[in-house]
Amino acid sequence: MSLPDDSASPQADLSSADYDPVTHLNAIFSHPSTLSSATTVSQALQAHDAKLNQSIEALAATRASADNISLQRMRDAQVELAELFKRIDSVRERAMETEKTITEMTADIKRLDGTKKNLTSSMTALKRLQMLTNAYEQLRGLSKTRQYRECAQLLGAVVQLMAYFKSYRSIDQIAILGRKVAETQRELLEQVCEDFEEAFARKDVPQKKGVLMEGCIIMDAMGENAKARLITWYCNASLREYRQIFRGSEEAGSLDNISRRYAWFNRMLQTYDHQHAAIFPPHWRVNEMLANAFCQSTREDFKGILQRSSKRADGQSLDVGLLLSCLQETLEFEHALERRFAQDVRRSIDTASSVDDRPAAFEQAISEAFEPYLSLWVEAQDKHLAALIPKYRSQPLRNEEDEYNTQLVLPSSTELFQVYRLDLAQCAKLSTGNRLLELSKTFGKYLDIYSQQVLYFSLAERFGPQGPNNENTVIILNTADYCYMTCNQLEEKIKARIDEEYKESVDLQGQADSLMGVAGAAVRTLVRKVEIECDQSWREMRNVPWARLESITNQSSYVMDLVRKMKLKSAEILRLLQHKQQYARAFCDQVVETLSNSFIASISQCRPITEAGAEQMLMDMYALRTAFTELPGIVTDAPQTPQPAYAKRVTQTMSKIDALLKTLQVRPQPSEALIQGYLVHIADSSEANFRTVLELKGLSRRQDQAPLLEIFNTQKATQSEGLSSSAAIFAHLPSTGQPPSSVSNTPAVSNLQAGKFDASSIGTALFNAARDGVDRMGSPVSHAAESVSSAIPSRMASPPGSSTPVFGGGLPHPPSLNPNDKNNLNDNLKNIGRFFKRDTSGFSRFGNKA
Repeated sequence: MSLPDDSASPQADLSSADYDPVTHLNAIFSHPSTLSSATTVSQALQAHDAKLNQSIEALAATRASADNISLQRMRDAQVELAELFKRIDSVRERAMETEKTITEMTADIKRLDGTKKNLTSSMTALKRLQMLTNAYEQLRGLSKTRQYRECAQLLGAVVQLMAYFKSYRSIDQIAILGRKVAETQRELLEQVCEDFEEAFARKDVPQKKGVLMEGCIIMDAMGENAKARLITWYCNASLREYRQIFRGSEEAGSLDNISRRYAWFNRMLQTYDHQHAAIFPPHWRVNEMLANAFCQSTREDFKGILQRSSKRADGQSLDVGLLLSCLQETLEFEHALERRFAQDVRRSIDTASSVDDRPAAFEQAISEAFEPYLSLWVEAQDKHLAALIPKYRSQPLRNEEDEYNTQLVLPSSTELFQVYRLDLAQCAKLSTGNRLLELSKTFGKYLDIYSQQVLYFSLAERFGPQGPNNENTVIILNTADYCYMTCNQLEEKIKARIDEEYKESVDLQGQADSLMGVAGAAVRTLVRKVEIECDQSWREMRNVPWARLESITNQSSYVMDLVRKMKLKSAEILRLLQHKQQYARAFCDQVVETLSNSFIASISQCRPITEAGAEQMLMDMYALRTAFTELPGIVTDAPQTPQPAYAKRVTQTMSKIDALLKTLQVRPQPSEALIQGYLVHIADSSEANFRTVLELKGLSRRQDQAPLLEIFNTQKATQSEGLSSSAAIFAHLPSTGQPPSSVSNTPAVSNLQAGKFDASSIGTALFNAARDGVDRMGSPVSHAAESVSSAIPSRMASPPGSSTPVFGGGLPHPPSLNPNDKNNLNDNLKNIGRFFKRDTSGFSRFGNKA
């Protein structure tokens, strides 16, 4: 009997863990008609239950039978393990019995082996004791007859035997014998020393050479202490006469007779080579020991002599020439000793390569005494360099009969670095320590002085009010660049030679910055010549009636004249700078900066400016920008595309003018349009700047400005995001409240109208700019945006109406400066140099040849 088909559904699985009988019954009796099969289903379930019970009983019986079998197996295993442990214990007992038996059997053998070993040791000791006794007796006999060669052999054997009996010193007989051997060694030592003293005292060395040679052999056998005593005696005996001569007489021991000292020792070495070298074993290196003793004694003598000379009662200091002469002779003597004994080492060893690893035994062996007094030599070099500066200052920049070359430098610069090279080479031979560091500081001191009193003087004062011409300015520029490059090389050379502990203290970067500052000032001087050339054009611009201008042209006449003059003058200068493209690029950059600032200053003096006037100025600005872009290529035959970095700089420089003029093009009515134009183009939130724009448009009365300012403040509050505090262009415009006035109010401009350069312009301005740190608009030189253009103030630097002219009326500056002025000048030259290098980051590195 089986269940209906519905029981095959997933829910009818009786062995399932989630079986639901209700669900199963509902599935079976899903219709009333199926109730008739209830009896059949019940019988099928009972049959299934009986089958399951039978399976359970069978499995339980099988499980019980398996448990009984496992328990029996465990009992059998325990019985077997107990039997195994019994067997192991039995084997262990038998092994112990066996070992005991073997030990009893071999005990007698071990006793016999120990007896044999002790007997052998005793026989060896007795035999060696007999040998020691015999050798000692023979040694005493031979020592009395001065048979040193045989004594040396016996002494070696005695020393070895005594080393064997070192552990037997507790035995009285052995201890007594050891004392006798030591006493015999002392007697031999004294005997050999007496032989040497007697032979050298009586000058019988040639006759007793054999005995003395054998004496050295016995000394070698006695050990290092005996050998050192004999060598020390020989060195003292050989140098006794030297010390008597040069220490006993003040005249003989003076620095003037230093050559006699070295000549005496050279004769001493010759005597050793011919008469004494054969006596001593070569590996003793007695000649080198003698040279070391001479150097040590001489060094102590020189220390005393130099100390006494530096404290003379008459107040006179050491003669620097004599000091250097003595030091030079000493260095040559030390090098000669080094060469000689290095060769001796090479001959005495198997491999020549190890000679290179040998330390320099005689380096500064004597010259060390001169080290504290080398500062006198450094002071002498200081005085020598100080005497050269006035000479360099008065020399012409070039000889008139020589043909001009765009790469010419001042002859004094090459001469100065030649002096530096010789001084460095000489000092490196004398000292690579603190004295070389002092010399490097002296070099830096006179590089500063040279840049100020020679280069800067030639640029600012030498040629009077008119300043140097283009060719001379380029010579000064070349010289500053050459000195800058050589200054860096000099620093590297000093660091390569100076001791490691002083390398960090060597620093000539401040001097290099000063020299680059002079180069920047030279470039600015060339730019100033272009600026002067364009002054007439700016005056023509200011004379245009911008308030009544109606018609617009492509470009104004003053711009055409300005571009023509700028290109002609720039081409003249750029031809001289073709060999140094980095400075040519700097020149172009500064021309753009200077003339754009002059354009801004002229705009401020053309007020009021109508919308038509602003449009015309915008056209003129575009023409000027095009001319600026073409500036680097005006000296080439074929047109050139400007470098992207330069074109970008021109665009950035002119963009501030573009923004101002586009703002001025907007009509004042409606007011919102003008204010919106200001916020869009100029994009700053400064009320003072907005007031300046209103004044440029002719709205200078407060009642006219008030409503516009009110609307401006309202609109800038709603559009504050993206607005700067003040646009850069207003740094070149006069501040609010200054009335526009004629440029001719200042003496500088009166000279412009006369068409001639101000009598005190270039020299006074250049000097004052570096000395006082004042840039074009009165801001510090360190203002990064002005860069090198701050080196010389522009004529347009004084705002309209200012009563203080930039040029003219300035106080003349004397050729010599007080210390504070010198320091200020040097610091500002360094600042100019650093900003000049930074300002030219878009092209090749300064100091490189084009």
